[in-house]
Amino acid sequence: MKKILILGSTGSIGTQAVDVIEAHPEAFELVAVAAYDHFKDVAAQIHRHDLKMACMVDEGAAEKVRNAVGSSCRVFSGNGGLLQLIDECGADMVLTSLVGAAGIEPTLRAIARGMDIALANKETLVAAGELVMKEAARKGVRILPVDSEHGAIFQCLDGRKPEEVEKLLITASGGPHFRRPLADFPSITVEQCLKHPTWNMGGKITIDSATMFNKGLEVIEAHWLFGMDFDNIEVVIQPQSIVHSMIQFIDGSVLAQLGMPDMRLPIQYAFTYPERLPVRGAKAIDWKTLGSLEFFPPDDAKFPSIGLAYEAGKIGGTMPCVLNGANEVAVYAFLRKEISFTRIFEIVHTVMERHDVTGEVTLETVRQADAWARRCAASLL
Repeated sequence: MKKILILGSTGSIGTQAVDVIEAHPEAFELVAVAAYDHFKDVAAQIHRHDLKMACMVDEGAAEKVRNAVGSSCRVFSGNGGLLQLIDECGADMVLTSLVGAAGIEPTLRAIARGMDIALANKETLVAAGELVMKEAARKGVRILPVDSEHGAIFQCLDGRKPEEVEKLLITASGGPHFRRPLADFPSITVEQCLKHPTWNMGGKITIDSATMFNKGLEVIEAHWLFGMDFDNIEVVIQPQSIVHSMIQFIDGSVLAQLGMPDMRLPIQYAFTYPERLPVRGAKAIDWKTLGSLEFFPPDDAKFPSIGLAYEAGKIGGTMPCVLNGANEVAVYAFLRKEISFTRIFEIVHTVMERHDVTGEVTLETVRQADAWARRCAASLL
């Protein structure tokens, strides 16, 4: 019985992870949850799973949860409470699905406690990949990817000799604007961005998919997860979201992982690795009706985000953290309809140009770089 803590239990990944746990009560136990401010959802999860511990980052939401569940569950609050929950919940594995850079410190605390990490928060490795992977290796902790793309690469690499792998091929749906003319990009609306063609995700990641910054972040994440040089990581558009990613060997052959777009598959495999279990309600590919699978190169003119991410990754140090922080500020400003779609790219580029890189990546230098990037990006709104 694997005891699981979910950080970000009310978001898209968190709720699907709860579904996975409920489908296999013989294999998993949900021992605690944490979220930002969706107190009704957290209270329902506490009641449904008879949880003894939870955390709300928002203090007001924490008080509402306490009122709803009474003394049967200890409800922590604030960022400090999040770390205390990790210390005291007794989990074997932590699913980190908090949005943005907020996932960095909790992930490091869970690693320090010897808990395996099911990683759904790509920003953790983007901003602090060197630090996180070093600490995981020191503590003997496994980092198991939950992103569909990295989960696919993880499965393809399993049992392979690193020296036989020439390239990682990270696929992308292309988002809702892949076929839209470049001339229309300045007038793209929030509502158009939130209509993703194949995936059902939260607001921030859906905008990242529309700008393709998500793919740039995934390139940096893949670099740290799999120890692959940036020149050997390639992005490929696969609009049907059936081929989740691929690896290319030194002899030119390619191994791919395919499946219907359902995030419960990579979530559950991170929970069960190296074993597999049925996924409740999941649909297998119907090869008789699938039709064609398409592949295209990304359009750098439409989506400069990917190039910016490669640049940040190759510079290293605190630059990837700055890329991430600036993007978060710009994305939320776009969601509030304060800036245009194309202004997101401009803000990130300008913040990167203004940054004096710190080569040493520590929790403190990451905090400082993240705070600076957010201030700089906010000044450009």
